Amino acid sequence: MTTALLSTAAALHARVRGGRRAVVMTMGALHEGHATLIRSAREIAGPDGEVVVTVFVNPLQFGAGEDLDRYPRTLDADLKLAEQAGADAVFAPSAVEVYPGGDPQVRIAAGPMGERLEGASRPGHFDGMLTVVAKLLHLTRPDVALFGQKDAQQLALIRRMVRDLNFGVDIVAVPTVREADGLALSSRNRYLSPEERLTALALSRALFAGCDRHAAQEALRARAREVPSTQARAEALSALGESRAAADAHAVATASPGGPAAVRAAARQVLDEAARFVPPLELDYLALVDPSDFTEIGAGFTGEAVLAVAARVGKTRLIDNLPLTFGAAS
Repeated sequence: MTTALLSTAAALHARVRGGRRAVVMTMGALHEGHATLIRSAREIAGPDGEVVVTVFVNPLQFGAGEDLDRYPRTLDADLKLAEQAGADAVFAPSAVEVYPGGDPQVRIAAGPMGERLEGASRPGHFDGMLTVVAKLLHLTRPDVALFGQKDAQQLALIRRMVRDLNFGVDIVAVPTVREADGLALSSRNRYLSPEERLTALALSRALFAGCDRHAAQEALRARAREVPSTQARAEALSALGESRAAADAHAVATASPGGPAAVRAAARQVLDEAARFVPPLELDYLALVDPSDFTEIGAGFTGEAVLAVAARVGKTRLIDNLPLTFGAAS
């Protein structure tokens, strides 16, 4: 299969469509994470459908002092990767094609969710992101659009925009792809020196530490629910290898679901250690949030949550997250 390279919406609209069109939006510098998105799009579109990959470095979502000018442009390599992953077309428009009148006067506002976490660190970023996503949805006219879970707040805002503004498109999330050492795949990883990369691994290690703490607490809660509060309970807990007294185990098990504070503390410990590395990790935020609005969850929270982190290593800013389920929902 030969993947078509298109630069205008007119050329894309002229293509004959059979089945569903699935779109993967990127800013280029494609890697295995993008390839996973494209392969997932291929499965959804099916043999009769069409997979379109957009490549556009959106100036609206870069703030002052960010890396717009040095953001990698690798269109030839992107086209090759997209073709190998199963894309039918790569849509790589110019800024004039996307914004024919210059910077748009009318833009999408991300609202309160867009002012938290990434939005607080990068004011205006999500307004620019949603504006270009809205534009590209109109330009590509897909039935389904796929986005990576690594950009969890972006994903949540896109879903909210599509719902609030009645876009006729399905939004599909694809799990984060990681390198063998755990680092989440990102186009910005190429900026890291070998020493900086070692420090950057603290982001994923912190998330996994929080996840492990959460899993241990949930396992203890499940064990406690299965054993009556009697002498048999103490004997059963002992048989399971618990070293604490049954009363202590019961107190932990019946505490607030999953212990969000303990999850945060386990992750924070790893990040605090990395702050003393050479080069150091400079933490932007660590948050455990409700994915519906990205507000911090409290002690009594049950349901889906996201443990998210952002930090800078040298001149490179990285983000990562893991989904968790708290309490009865797990």
